[in-house]
Amino acid sequence: MSKLIAVIFQDHTTAFEMRTDLVRMEQDHLLGIDDAVVVTRNAEGKPKLHQAMNLTAIGALNGGWWGTLIGLLFLNPLLGAVIGAGTGAMSGALTDIGVDDQFMKNVGGDLKENHAAVFVLVRDITQDRVMEGLEKYAGKGTVHTTSLSRADEEKLRAMLEAA
Repeated sequence: MSKLIAVIFQDHTTAFEMRTDLVRMEQDHLLGIDDAVVVTRNAEGKPKLHQAMNLTAIGALNGGWWGTLIGLLFLNPLLGAVIGAGTGAMSGALTDIGVDDQFMKNVGGDLKENHAAVFVLVRDITQDRVMEGLEKYAGKGTVHTTSLSRADEEKLRAMLEAA
């Protein structure tokens, strides 16, 4: 079962760095990430979601490939690719996996100016190694929300919120 962790930072750079470090740890097989999003506020105060994966582009790519394949069967691969890419892009744009976008927008709307939040949905974790990799963020973040056990949440809070 996946666990949600949301951490707020006082600057955008630190939030993006943490997401990058988490993705790097995933590549090292230290954790499994279902979703990783950085939320910022624009000049008008509206939240902006910076998704790790662009589902529209992925959908267009997959749709284009399948459309070309089906188009070959009907002797019109170019038309098949165009239709497939359009359909794939539309389905990718309408697909929402991971953390609920509305929840992240609500939290993002409450962020102070120049602050940013990192939302991570984690399914597998080698806790001691990941905590070790996140030590450089000690004292830089505030835990907003988690679905971790109380003991694990307290460990995370102690590390990130250390003065």
